[in-house]
Amino acid sequence: MQVTVDDGVTLDVEDIPARTGDGPTLLLVHGFGGAQEDFADHVFALAATHRVITFDLRGHGRSGHPETLEAYSLDRVAADLLGVADALGLETFRLLGHSMGGMAARRAVLARPDRVERLILMDTSAGPVTAIHPDLMEFGAAYVLTEGMAALKELMDQLSPLGSEAYERVLRERPGQLEYNERKWASLSPYMYSAFLRELGQQPDQLELMRGVTMPTLVVVGEQDAAFLDASHALATTMPDARLVVIPGAGHSPQFESPDAWYAAVSGFLEEPASTNAR
Repeated sequence: MQVTVDDGVTLDVEDIPARTGDGPTLLLVHGFGGAQEDFADHVFALAATHRVITFDLRGHGRSGHPETLEAYSLDRVAADLLGVADALGLETFRLLGHSMGGMAARRAVLARPDRVERLILMDTSAGPVTAIHPDLMEFGAAYVLTEGMAALKELMDQLSPLGSEAYERVLRERPGQLEYNERKWASLSPYMYSAFLRELGQQPDQLELMRGVTMPTLVVVGEQDAAFLDASHALATTMPDARLVVIPGAGHSPQFESPDAWYAAVSGFLEEPASTNAR
């Protein structure tokens, strides 16, 4: 389905009902350069007990691609995910955000903690991304607008800032993964890429604010995701009702790289009784 949010951008949304008929709702938010299909391997299993909603972020996939830098920000993505929830009639929901999607989820729960029943923060941080030097991020943000996405991809393939042995293994062994990554890249807006690349490195650190986020929270990170391991530990030890699960054999995308362990962690958390303290 298509959902048009308050600034006129249309988002491509998939709404999968729970097979049990009346389960809670889980909203999945993909990361920078990703797509809603990043969760496709697990949606059917999750829908055994949950209504599952995915969508392409603005500037990604089949969603709208506004051609101004001002149309893209983490606050705007946070508003988009709340707008999708509003359009689907959700007063409350469970929320999983991956990487940049986790940063938007963080802003959404800080703005509207009453809307989120349970939170999963996956390979993300409470503040700026430090894996890439700020000067290089600024260079990339300008370069993509003058040279285009194809030229930037050549540079990114050489740098592989979030690469890992697990990521390389999935490229070698998972049929169609390389082609899927190519399709995702081809769908990206250069305005989106420029705006978010700059903001990811310059956003304020909100770790102290996360002390006030009290819903049960699972922080998930791949053991090889060097860029986000420390940040994940910091989130899990700062938030009052959070726990950390480090996924063995995984990097930045454990749902691909160690899918069984990832699913066990996520589904186990979602199925815990409401009274269970996440610590």
